[in-house]
Amino acid sequence: MQLREQIEALAARAGAEFTAGDRSVFDEFKAALNQGEIRAAARSADGAWRVNAWVKQGILLGFRMGQLVDMSCSPALRFFDKDTYPVRATTLQDNVRIVPGGSSIRDGAYVARGVVCMPPMYVNAGAYVDEGTMIDSHALVGSCAQIGKRVHLSAAAQIGGVLEPVGAVPVIIEDDVLVGGGCGIYEGTIVHERAVLAAGTILTGSTPVYDLAREKIYQRTPEAPLEIPAGAVVVPGSRSVRGECGRAWGLSLYAPVIVKYRDEKTQRAVQLEDYLR
Repeated sequence: MQLREQIEALAARAGAEFTAGDRSVFDEFKAALNQGEIRAAARSADGAWRVNAWVKQGILLGFRMGQLVDMSCSPALRFFDKDTYPVRATTLQDNVRIVPGGSSIRDGAYVARGVVCMPPMYVNAGAYVDEGTMIDSHALVGSCAQIGKRVHLSAAAQIGGVLEPVGAVPVIIEDDVLVGGGCGIYEGTIVHERAVLAAGTILTGSTPVYDLAREKIYQRTPEAPLEIPAGAVVVPGSRSVRGECGRAWGLSLYAPVIVKYRDEKTQRAVQLEDYLR
């Protein structure tokens, strides 16, 4: 039986009793996640991102299977978590820079060669972080989030995870994207390649994005997530509140705005990031 079929069968099983053989199947599944051989979402031949629901089922299965154990580093630094998701074993041969200072990569996450982890940062189970990416201080890569090559997640950037429902596409950041400090990307948003998110930009499934350059509005639909076009430069903005009270009180609502698309000036600015890798 193939790994997918085994995981789907275990996930469909009622109850919480699992054998040593079941744990062995999950260990094989988690090893494949760690190596990047399977992932929660992948780009198909037509360029569209599609979720691998069975992989998400497998990650959730690990929580059902796991037993709460003491993972404390010392009597003064206590941790308690499921034994199926300890800190990921990382060696020098992985060629991942993990700068000292309190960072954690959870087991079941893929972190490619050349990734730089500045302290403190966190990568959750099911995440996929591709080559040459920098995860800066206080940044989070949520469960099942997919991060491309040469991405910079600046300080305090929050990349939300979408583990449930299993059929939902997770947050996806494509190659060469710059995510500014304090940004938040949530609810299955897809940021296409070479986009630049200015510091403080928040992208959610319920917030429309206003494109001044192309005179368009982007938003999530029942059939598709919010998508930021390739090369877009997005900044935090606002829009006035309609209605008598809104006008009388001078209220406005947060609105992310695309002010232009990546040009030579933008390229020179983001090239400075290369010196940090």
